[in-house]
Amino acid sequence: MEPDGRDLVATSGVAAVGTGRPVPGNGCFRMAGTGKALVATVVLQLVDEGELALDDTVDRWLPGLVDGNGNDGSRITVRHLLQHTSGLHDDIPGFATPQQYYVHRFDTYTPQEIVARATRHRPDFAAGDGWAYSNSGYVLLDMIIEEVTGRPWHQEVQDRILRPLAMDHTYLPGSTPTLRSPHANAYEVYPSRERIDVTRVIVPDPGGNVSTTSDVNRFFGALLGGELLPPERLAEMRDTVPVDEETQVFWPDGRYGLGLVNRPLSCGGSYWSHEGGQSGYITLNGATHDGSRSVTVSMSAALGDSPDNALCDTLVAGQDT
Repeated sequence: MEPDGRDLVATSGVAAVGTGRPVPGNGCFRMAGTGKALVATVVLQLVDEGELALDDTVDRWLPGLVDGNGNDGSRITVRHLLQHTSGLHDDIPGFATPQQYYVHRFDTYTPQEIVARATRHRPDFAAGDGWAYSNSGYVLLDMIIEEVTGRPWHQEVQDRILRPLAMDHTYLPGSTPTLRSPHANAYEVYPSRERIDVTRVIVPDPGGNVSTTSDVNRFFGALLGGELLPPERLAEMRDTVPVDEETQVFWPDGRYGLGLVNRPLSCGGSYWSHEGGQSGYITLNGATHDGSRSVTVSMSAALGDSPDNALCDTLVAGQDT
């Protein structure tokens, strides 16, 4: 956003392959992993209110849910889940082939089913002894928010973040496979080079959150500007550890806090972000330390089963300054 209140928005490409329809500057997209920063913010607000503690174990709130095959909810803390140091194996359903997409795109899963998929595997490491990105861990955080508050986790996000910041275009579609208009269609290109329109799909929570570039910018500006958390909680959020070698490929020299990623700038210093990729949509973003400047890019094509490699068939960019 410019000092006079205007957003800077740039678009490229078409909203749907084979059409001349331009990419909408205010288009919706699935924000995927970026939604983890919102979930983490709610958790830290509850910590600040004394409703839970970062050192609470999973068993404290969800007794017996994480158990078996070496998984032990009595050793995994809320902090471990937020920082991806729990060791809980990541086993979120996805589509490795076009056929899998067509057969399973409308499948739904309960949070308990997602956790059960994870605990069918042995932990990647003992809690606190490594780092590995775990969507399953954030499903547990959603469940903990609900246990603490007695309300759906997405309602807490709505009331604590979206409504106060007027993020009117950010929402959880649930079992609805479509996005609100306007939006660009999403595509995945598989190893066979077959390009599939994957716009219609049901994404397990919380990866299905829908947003816009301006809403994402507004969130990061408010979070890093101190509007959502007091200084001591924001400092905890920014307390980072190195990510693993696999993740270094697309977050070079990245460090992970509590739902926030810190990455170095080539010109010196660093920036904060939380990128995401889901069902063809790729979300890239970054904000300065104080949130005074941020940029969000949404791309709507990806290499199938590898959301971190984007093909820029369509592009939406927004920037706040």
